[in-house]
Amino acid sequence: MARHTYDLVVVGAGAAGLAAAQYGARAGLRTIAIDMSAGGQSLHIATLENYPGVFPAVTGAEFIATMRAQAESCGARIVADTVLGLDKMKDVFSVTTEQGTYLSDALIIATGAEHVPLTVPGEQELLGAGVSYCAVCDGSFFSGRDVAVVGGGDAALSEALYLASIVRSVTLIHRRDTFRARHDAVERLLAQKNITVRYDSRVTKIVGNERVQGVQITDAVTGAVSELPVDAVFILIGTRPVTALVSTLPCDAGGALITDERMATGIPGLFAAGDVRSKPFRQIVTAVSDGAVAALSAAAYCAARAAGSGVVL
Repeated sequence: MARHTYDLVVVGAGAAGLAAAQYGARAGLRTIAIDMSAGGQSLHIATLENYPGVFPAVTGAEFIATMRAQAESCGARIVADTVLGLDKMKDVFSVTTEQGTYLSDALIIATGAEHVPLTVPGEQELLGAGVSYCAVCDGSFFSGRDVAVVGGGDAALSEALYLASIVRSVTLIHRRDTFRARHDAVERLLAQKNITVRYDSRVTKIVGNERVQGVQITDAVTGAVSELPVDAVFILIGTRPVTALVSTLPCDAGGALITDERMATGIPGLFAAGDVRSKPFRQIVTAVSDGAVAALSAAAYCAARAAGSGVVL
């Protein structure tokens, strides 16, 4: 297998990883970003309207494509590959992938987060046959039909609003009696004529034979069970950090990696950025900030090593 040597390897090429790749390359580091998910969760955004300086709004795919081109223009290399394992021997990181091995002085983990499943009957059986975790990816398949969205956060409301523009009706099923999403998104949702909200409700089963035909809903207050006929159900109840590659590192209660303000973990030269990291807010703008800080910290770490100062970050 091929072996490649870099100053900085970034695992992940979503918003955090691409920002890290750009800033690492601009800092003079030989930098490579390994893209394991074709752009991360940003690709699921239909309309990116809250990123400062990006106006009019663009799609998440457009935003990531621009970030990628910008990082490459700065000298970063970006490859599509799957990381199988990480190791550190003495002061050198080793990243083993399906295509080869990458050696580096510094390493940034920007693996992001993955969607949390409902774990109800019918979910796995009908995945790809009406069960989806991404309206932007799959919504067009259900144009002019009736769908359900499960969740009550920013992502759920954003995707419900997107779906409302292409389907006949959207039923938003929320387990609480109030939303935790942004106020402006809630106002827009409630004003949409083809969106109905089912509060205090849980989806307890996804019904269908070879394709989704409906969802079973249990009222959280009364316990009453009903069935709602829909052609698709979009599940957006949250995300969890992807930390399998660094499972031995300290994490918070939610499973996110613990770092300091420089994005440094407890291992010298190892940094984390974006949704994989423990922090109070998860937005594209904070992911980009994390990536920039992590790359600059990695550059300082590499410089200190080269100078033999003994300083570690």
